[in-house]
This record gives sequence, structure tokens and C-alpha cells, in this order.
Amino acid sequence: MHVITRFLFIYCLLMYITYKVYQMGRSVPKSLSSLSLGPERKCKCYNGYFINGYVFHTEEYRQGRKTYNSGVCVKGSTSSELEVDYYGRLEEVVELQYHNEQNRVFLFKCYWYDMTDRGIRVDPHYDLVEINSKARLRNINDVFVFIKQCQQVYYIYTPSFRKDRSRVDWLSVLKTKPRGHVEVV
Repeated sequence: MHVITRFLFIYCLLMYITYKVYQMGRSVPKSLSSLSLGPERKCKCYNGYFINGYVFHTEEYRQGRKTYNSGVCVKGSTSSELEVDYYGRLEEVVELQYHNEQNRVFLFKCYWYDMTDRGIRVDPHYDLVEINSKARLRNINDVFVFIKQCQQVYYIYTPSFRKDRSRVDWLSVLKTKPRGHVEVV
């Protein structure tokens, strides 16, 4: 969704909630009343977050460490009804606080890789997904995603038996299982 369209949608939704709160008068629940005021102007940022059985860390936090927890995958769909996985790197964890302590929203700000033919390829024999680390998603206005939508992935340089210069910027994607998740075969 284009950034202006998204802003108008959020603004209209906020106006609708405010109108409903006004209509309900004194019988409005406190949580709905605080949502109608919109988020507070300040937000908190974190280096990491634990969600869906995954431990995520920002790209900056992981520098100099042996673990890699900043790879993000979000299932999505395109206008042609095809399901597409979007891959990126976690840059920031943002908490938006509303005017009530229970109303908090956590978002991941990510650097998204391009999911067109220029930025992704799938090995037909092994079903191995490879992404071009130099190809950034063109619409960089959509950098935020709800944390509950995220899965964790790891990126490794694509293995090659020969020194192929065309493969230098390509990374292989490894999807991980969440902690505490055991597959029964």
C-alpha cells in the first residue's frame, strides 16, 4: 500500500473510532477511548524481542556476535493472488504506546530485499531460495511490519564449487523452527 494511502486509511480509521467514542458517550470502554486519541508522540526502541518462539535481535546489536537473529520472513500475497515470502533484516523494534497502559503495539522496522526476478531465485532441484543482498525492495516506504507476522530466517552465502563472481552477492535463505516446536514424524 502506498504511504499516502496508508496514512489516509489510518487517519480515517482514527476518525471513525473517535466518532464512535463520541456517539457512545459515557458507556464507551476505556480501551476504545484511549485508541481514539491515537498513539503517544514518543515511542520506545529495543535491540531485540522474543515472539512466536523466536529471539530477534537488530542488525546493529548482532555485530561482533556469533549468533544471527536479525533475519526476518513475512508471508504475503501480491495483487495476482500469489503467495510471496518477503525477506529482510531487522533494523529496529519499535513500541507505540497509546494513552492506556494495555494498548501497546510492537512493530519491526526492516530492510527488505527485492522479491522480483532481479532479487530472488529458487533452485528448481533443491527448492533453495536465494536472494540478492544488493537488491533492495523498491518501495521502501513500507518498512514496518507487525511482530506477530514474522518468522525467523538465517542468511548464508550461497555455496559454490567454483569461484563464480556472479554469485558473490547472493545469499541462501534457511528457515528455522521456533523454540519449543518439535515435529513429530
